[in-house]
Amino acid sequence: MLTELHIQNFAIIDKLDLRFGPGLIILTGETGAGKSIILDAVVMLIGGKADTTFVRTDSDAAFVEGVFQLKGPEKEAVHEILKREELLDDPDYVTLMREVRKEGRSVARVNGRTVNVGLLKELGAFLIDIHGQAEHLSLLDPRAHLGLLDRYAEVSKPLNEYRQTYHTLLGLRHELAELRKAQADADRRIEMLTYQAEEIEAAKLKPGEDDELRKERDRLANAESLAKNAQEALAVLEEGTPDTPAATDLVGQAAQALAALAKIDEGQIELANQAEVMLDTMSDVIHNLRNYLEEIEFNPKRLDDVEERLDLLHSLIRKYGGNIPAVIAYGEDARRQLETITGAADRITELELQEANLLEKLGKQGSALTEKRKSAAGEMGKGIELELDDLRMASAKFGVDFQIKQDPNGAPLADGTRIAFDQSGFDRVEFLVAPNPGEGLKPLAKIASGGETSRLMLGLKNVMARADEVPSLIFDEIDQGIGGRVGMVVGQKLWNLSRSHQVFCVTHLPQLAVFGDQHYQVQKLVDKGRTLTRVEQLEGESRLLELSQMLGEVGEGTLRSAHELLQTARQMIKGAKK
Repeated sequence: MLTELHIQNFAIIDKLDLRFGPGLIILTGETGAGKSIILDAVVMLIGGKADTTFVRTDSDAAFVEGVFQLKGPEKEAVHEILKREELLDDPDYVTLMREVRKEGRSVARVNGRTVNVGLLKELGAFLIDIHGQAEHLSLLDPRAHLGLLDRYAEVSKPLNEYRQTYHTLLGLRHELAELRKAQADADRRIEMLTYQAEEIEAAKLKPGEDDELRKERDRLANAESLAKNAQEALAVLEEGTPDTPAATDLVGQAAQALAALAKIDEGQIELANQAEVMLDTMSDVIHNLRNYLEEIEFNPKRLDDVEERLDLLHSLIRKYGGNIPAVIAYGEDARRQLETITGAADRITELELQEANLLEKLGKQGSALTEKRKSAAGEMGKGIELELDDLRMASAKFGVDFQIKQDPNGAPLADGTRIAFDQSGFDRVEFLVAPNPGEGLKPLAKIASGGETSRLMLGLKNVMARADEVPSLIFDEIDQGIGGRVGMVVGQKLWNLSRSHQVFCVTHLPQLAVFGDQHYQVQKLVDKGRTLTRVEQLEGESRLLELSQMLGEVGEGTLRSAHELLQTARQMIKGAKK
């Protein structure tokens, strides 16, 4: 509920700080005193139009702030929004603020952080409902009618079950759409994937193969040079020339000489041993060179084969990946995709069967929802007409129009007709009213006047009070076109409604005002040539005086009448409590 309202520099309001409690809150005052201006401020607070004309003359900006206590069904919904936007501070309160500057810029804040106006509207829809002659009336928005009817019909459980089926069907249809798209492209993809997989598989790739082939290619391409160098080395090491002995002969002579030296000088045995090791090493080099010469291939055909294999590997790497393991992985993935496409037809058939079953289930659940809604609509209409009878609209008729739309892809009804559906069911619902005899039922938004709309909403709210989740309600001009006797009835109904909601009512009728739990007087004053609005909470004698002024010129008779109205209201309230 709205616990605090702070307004600054808004039209003729310079500064206003109000604190409200639960129950029925009455605002009274002469025409033009500023009652409607306070409502305009609240409308702007919850996302309504922010007009620069609201900015008080000689001020830079108009400012409105409201503190709302969360303690009813709205708490969970508001928390969900605040958590989504990372704005949740105090779990029991939320603060909305709106500022409009004289140059036209508007600023919105939630819990002190700047937000867009759309978020104020989203939160405001859960916090407060205003009924009068303003464009934001929830009752005049057909999009809100289904939600109002559903809360009255108490269909939350079957509606949740329907929505579970609905979302399952949406997921299945998404998968079907993807599979059908893949199938439509299947022939081209199968041809391409088959070619890719077979090309890669036919190559019989091995990781690291390209490196080995490059080494072999280098050997084959340089076989003549390799053989020549190896032979020259052998000649020097083993054969020698007529003028120059072989290196092994010279090293052998050196080893013999060092062996003889070591026999004489035992200290040089290690040196003799090193010479022997050198001679053995040269023998190993000669042996390995001979083996190497035998392995050197002068094989142009093998060179051509290696070059051809390397060209194939380079081509596959260029097309399918940066290296051989990547090419192998690409081929395996292509084969997997082929298997998926091949099995798509079977999966589509399976999903189409599931889709038909879900549509049939949705048809039954949606039809059951419609029946519950229609039954509740009849009961609600009767209840509202009884309420309107009390509110001096005895001839008014109330109805609910149900519309459905055929769709060849929709959910099937019992007679085979297929119906369009969404997450709320099959029904498009709109409230209809005939305020006067002989007019026929027509859309509420096109028929009802401001006062009639407020009384219709009062009737509706009283009928579905326990199901309504909006904690705070504001009624403006609800007394339009009614007299004192009916005003008492309206006052009692507002008081009844305020037992489950916080209710604000702007009124000129003392018969209605006497039912208030809190009573505020709105006055217009002139101070230093400037018009100001002041609001005072009335109790005791000051309230009795205001009620007397509302009855006429203050005197003994009007004071007595005001006192009698208060007594009558107390008796009616006392009777209602029993």
